[in-house]
Amino acid sequence: MSATTPSRLGLVNNTGTDYTELFLKKFAGEVLTTFETENVFKPLHTVRTISNGKSAQFPVTGVASAAYHVAGENILDSGNSYLSQIKANEKVINIDSMLTANTMIYELDEAMNHYDVRSIYTTELGRALAKKHDQTVAQVVALAARASATITGGNGGSQLDKGASGLDTGAEIADAIYDAAELLDEKDVPSNDRYAVMAPTEYYLLVQHLAAVGNANAVGSYVEGEVVKVAGMRVIASNNVPSSNISAETGVNNTYDGDFSNTKILVFQKGAVGTVKLLDLKLESERKIEFQGSLFVARYAMGHGILRPECAVEIRNV
Repeated sequence: MSATTPSRLGLVNNTGTDYTELFLKKFAGEVLTTFETENVFKPLHTVRTISNGKSAQFPVTGVASAAYHVAGENILDSGNSYLSQIKANEKVINIDSMLTANTMIYELDEAMNHYDVRSIYTTELGRALAKKHDQTVAQVVALAARASATITGGNGGSQLDKGASGLDTGAEIADAIYDAAELLDEKDVPSNDRYAVMAPTEYYLLVQHLAAVGNANAVGSYVEGEVVKVAGMRVIASNNVPSSNISAETGVNNTYDGDFSNTKILVFQKGAVGTVKLLDLKLESERKIEFQGSLFVARYAMGHGILRPECAVEIRNV
């Protein structure tokens, strides 16, 4: 029988020699989709992209003052104190080492398998990077709540200690969120883009409490198991709120470590922390002849740091 020319599903326009080009694009797209879907904290804080360099500077400014003008006085005269001396500072966030999630697919195993493993692996690679990103940003939010003021004379972060059993009910959790909102208000933190992030345990206690009181204190749905807002801020459930003593890791060029054993709820405004991004999420693949399989590497290069500590509150069961 003479040779035939089959349709190769991985070829672009059925030409060329790279029989996996379209497969790789689909693989990469699925990794990116999973990363975006699983990433909770990414839209909740400030993100800046740089094209080169090892760090980025985030300017932080103080506040101006107002005074009643007296007829005939020169506003430019420093002795009259009309001119605001607005203080300024900066926060530098460094780029950490490359964060990667990797896997290898053995060609024979894939050929013998009765279901598609690549879609499963893409999900897991994207989920791994998203989880690490969220965990790190959450740790920085908690550290921001513990940090001193960036601007001299300004406000630092806040910690609310509710006792060992002070967050065991939905009512106590709701009260704690209102207390945190009050702290943010007292520090003139903008009321928009505020969030309260907690573990599912606290989240569903809050849902049940709000249902019991007729949902008077929040916007949400008991039927859907969802709380949208409490005290004017969006409420989010996440398994990535830190809850243990976390040590420093090799390859990190910022500070993420700390004892978070008593951390329960993170209340913050978007300006509390920032991320600087050098290399966005990307997938690379290479067939390894010596292993008769394909290596897949998903990676990004970012860094995370504190910007405005006054925008963060850590609620603890201490």
